[in-house]
Amino acid sequence: GWDPVILIASASLGNVAGSVFNWYCGRFLSHYKDRSWFPVKEHQFKQAVRWFKRYGQASMLLAWVPIIGDPLTLIAGTLRMKFMNFLVLVAIGKVARYLFVYYAVTFWQG
Repeated sequence: GWDPVILIASASLGNVAGSVFNWYCGRFLSHYKDRSWFPVKEHQFKQAVRWFKRYGQASMLLAWVPIIGDPLTLIAGTLRMKFMNFLVLVAIGKVARYLFVYYAVTFWQG
């Protein structure tokens, strides 16, 4: 009975906010990457750098993917990706994800 627009918007907004946090961690806190509280482990960090260098800014469209999404968004900040480019690409990917989930569930439920 929930409004799907509100569900998709709130899920997307929360998810984008998490990615923005990671971007800021990469931009301003990456020199702490060896600390236990840092949100991305060293092997994830290295893998994300390879992905970002290979696919460039378009890789932010995959920020919704589990396991690789958080490191990618952190690397975007570390490598000084322009924030507005980052925000637009991440938002497109995250909104598309929740639209897909909504329509898949709707289709599955009949």
